[in-house]
Amino acid sequence: MTTKDPLKAIRNGQKLTLREEISLILHLSLPAILAQISSIIMQYIDASMVGHLGAGASASIGLVSSTTWLFGGVMTAASMGFTVRVAHRIGAKDEAGARMIVRWGLLTALLFSVVLSATGVIISGFLPTWMGGAPEIRHDASNYFLVYALTIPIHEMLYVSQGMIQSSGNIRLPSIFSIIMCALDVLFNALLIPRLGVVGAALGTSISIVITACIMLYLLLVRSEMLHIAGRREEIPRFRIFANEELPKALKIAIPVAIDNIIMGFAYVAFTRIVSPFGTIAVAANSFSITAESLCYMPGFGIGVAATTVVGQCIGAKRKALGKRLGFIAVALGMTIMGLSGALMWILAPQMIGILTPDEQIRELGTQILRIEAFAEPLYGASIVAAGVFRGAGETLLSSVLNLISVWTVRIPLAAFLGSKYGLKGAWIAMCTELCVRGTLFLIRLFLWKTNNKAK
Repeated sequence: MTTKDPLKAIRNGQKLTLREEISLILHLSLPAILAQISSIIMQYIDASMVGHLGAGASASIGLVSSTTWLFGGVMTAASMGFTVRVAHRIGAKDEAGARMIVRWGLLTALLFSVVLSATGVIISGFLPTWMGGAPEIRHDASNYFLVYALTIPIHEMLYVSQGMIQSSGNIRLPSIFSIIMCALDVLFNALLIPRLGVVGAALGTSISIVITACIMLYLLLVRSEMLHIAGRREEIPRFRIFANEELPKALKIAIPVAIDNIIMGFAYVAFTRIVSPFGTIAVAANSFSITAESLCYMPGFGIGVAATTVVGQCIGAKRKALGKRLGFIAVALGMTIMGLSGALMWILAPQMIGILTPDEQIRELGTQILRIEAFAEPLYGASIVAAGVFRGAGETLLSSVLNLISVWTVRIPLAAFLGSKYGLKGAWIAMCTELCVRGTLFLIRLFLWKTNNKAK
């Protein structure tokens, strides 16, 4: 059978050929991959702008970056529960139920993000000291995190609206506006960093996010064919229905993701705490190398977005066997692309780090640790995409357990041990080892994933 809309075919119970299944994953992945790559290019440009202010400016952002990842992970979890449930409702051809989740899910996520924002504001003055930062970089680090914390509710609205549109099968439009957001970020940073330094970088990014979030909310609430609620005459669902039926299901998905992201976030914080005593050069090299490496693994996250969407709709349509098969295809694609990107990272490591900083010491150290990390990329890709598969299925608890085991029994103890002997290079050997272990665990889990309904 040939179909122009494979997602509709999934919802209607129609069979797909292998060619159509591969085409579907590629079709959904490519816009998300392009958006992720554009985001990393944006980070490259930002880091390069800040890097030319000196190692201290770079280190001040690197010092709090692990904490921004922690907060970002919690925000992602809050949005994930609702976006996956939207995919399930659409897969079950219940568009009215999906719109109910849009209406009340946005409000619930907004209230949660206000609390998270207040927490960030309160700790912003103390955070650099807690992280063991040198006195000369604490002021800039604190101000950078304060600006980030104040805009957390806007971040959350962007994540939720973007995720809900993607769950409906429209990955192209959010991807286009992600690229536009990156361009706006570069523009505002070019204007503000020369005048305000590190704070200018935070403000430039925040302004671009505010603009993009407003556009995405408009597209979701007004323009989305399936999910728009503006102008509809259907009865407004009572919050009690949402609270009793959908909120518990969303929390069942979101809480393990939140735990997972908190585990990972604290692991990044702990890793930064291990690295920070190595000195300003090491902290800056660590920060720049993470940015450089992300160019290689962001395609994996793009494919993971596609996997979440397609598997979510398969589950909603009660076609779990098809979801598993598409999950395997997505993971294989992710491992292949990230294996190739890892090879390129090993070859181009000097150029990748050289773009970000003129400091020769940082360049040399960054090149060495990037080449260590290159060997982990294929298995890291497996863990990223497989996690997206299980998020789409609403099965997130075991993923959190696997991450907990991998990060806290392998990465952190090994980083502390090897870091004490070999400095930053030892810490990154530990990171590379842990990512390989994590990928192997997720592959084992994927092969053992059971299907509870007949293959279709």
